[in-house]
Amino acid sequence: MRAGLVSAAILGLASQAASIDPLVIKGSKWFNSKTGAQFFVKGVDYQPDITSTSAVRDPLADTAGCTRDLPFLKDLGVNAIRVYQTEPFGNHDSCMSMLSNAGIYVMLDLSTPTETINRDSPSYDVDLLGYYQRKVDAFSKYDNVFAFLAGNEVTNAYNNTGASAYVKAALRDVKSYIKSKHLTIPVGYATNDDADIRWQLQTYFDCGSVSDRADFYGINLYEWCGPTATFESSGYANVVKNFTSWDVPVLLTEYGCNAIKPRTFPEIAAIYGSNMTSSFSGGFVYEYVEEDNEYGLVTVSGSTGTKTADYDNFKKALAAVNPSGVSMSSYNPSGKQQSCPSVSASNNWIASSSLPPSPSNATCSCMMNTLTCVSKQSSIPTSAGDLAKFGQSVSTIFGTVCGSVDCSAVSGNATTGKYGKYSFCDPIQRVSWVMTEWYNEQRNVDGSCDFGGFGKVVSVKSTDDSSCSSQKDDPQSSKGPSGPSSSTDNSSSSSSSSAAMTLGGAPSMAALSVSVVLAMMTAALF
Repeated sequence: MRAGLVSAAILGLASQAASIDPLVIKGSKWFNSKTGAQFFVKGVDYQPDITSTSAVRDPLADTAGCTRDLPFLKDLGVNAIRVYQTEPFGNHDSCMSMLSNAGIYVMLDLSTPTETINRDSPSYDVDLLGYYQRKVDAFSKYDNVFAFLAGNEVTNAYNNTGASAYVKAALRDVKSYIKSKHLTIPVGYATNDDADIRWQLQTYFDCGSVSDRADFYGINLYEWCGPTATFESSGYANVVKNFTSWDVPVLLTEYGCNAIKPRTFPEIAAIYGSNMTSSFSGGFVYEYVEEDNEYGLVTVSGSTGTKTADYDNFKKALAAVNPSGVSMSSYNPSGKQQSCPSVSASNNWIASSSLPPSPSNATCSCMMNTLTCVSKQSSIPTSAGDLAKFGQSVSTIFGTVCGSVDCSAVSGNATTGKYGKYSFCDPIQRVSWVMTEWYNEQRNVDGSCDFGGFGKVVSVKSTDDSSCSSQKDDPQSSKGPSGPSSSTDNSSSSSSSSAAMTLGGAPSMAALSVSVVLAMMTAALF
């Protein structure tokens, strides 16, 4: 079909009024808000590789790709997709409309490889929260977006369980932002299945106040390998028994072991049968597109898609199940909230239930007004070479100054649950605070603000930072990094950093810089 005809067809689809019933959570189950019927996810993980670069890929802004893939998704019989990487800057109207008209719901990961919490050097700042808020703004208008994920396998071993405190703080703040917009889209977390920390992880994201807890819980499970495995021998039984009295929905955010090929998906009968439907709400098979790992159902090339050997087997297995649920009106939730896991090495858990504070641009801007020695750079470099030089300079400053000056105000410790009042500020703001502390320690001696040409002396605007911690952002206005404007998002950003500015619609090196620089800063602090 010629390009002009494709465009005309797309416009026709996009102009149709989407008509899909919103989903709601009651207790540990999802329901259709209009019919009251219980909803089970029959989904597929969807992340076509639509570019040959390392940039973040946004398949929901790729109208041609959605047009290519929608017939396959409908033929497979899926009712939902999980999308790992999207950006808040593109136009998603056509793809989202096509999916909605096809009765397909969408679960979206908030993070991307460049905008995320680093499990090895975790930190959570104003820019990351702003990015998540902008993604909520971009996608919450679509009636088929039924959930967000605040993280995916961030903690995957005992020695990085502290990262979960930062993920949970982000989850808390995104939930608060969604509530401020008078929306009811749930926010959850997806984890790998590690037997050593399995129980600790799931209880951690279900403990604490309602505002802090995950609205649902996802597990990436690859234990059922081959047609001879059973519910018990695969290990599925051990996973499921831990959720028999859970108080929020649980589902498989990834499943489908390919150790034995072709896959015949015998686990689908269990996922949607009596073994699991009382506590699980279905799941997403991994994955739609064929990659080097050979998990795909469809091989894509340009505008063409070709079924793999797994395609018909998955379609057949999914068509054979018809999960039996309960009606929303007759369902009386009986699940119990969990207690937070104890923090100790013997318990394989080092994340305190005390979470990092909510980032505030207003607080960080107020703090900057009290500083006398600051970074000459107002934004993080965009080129790889300049970024490396910048990161090394920041790391050196932290390592040198914080050896003799108390830097607790700009640092945090997930194990003790103690976080500085400026620990959520962006890298430039935090290193500027450290430089000022050194400058004051040296009694403003000439040259003590130089830092190898990195710093400069400025006139102080305020001598008192005592009121800074009480400065709060307007919850109705997201403060994240801005990107190219589109017909669907013309809002501007008031973020203090341009860390995720894009060039030509693709993330620049600066999009990667925040996590890189924060990792170097954290390493210098500890």
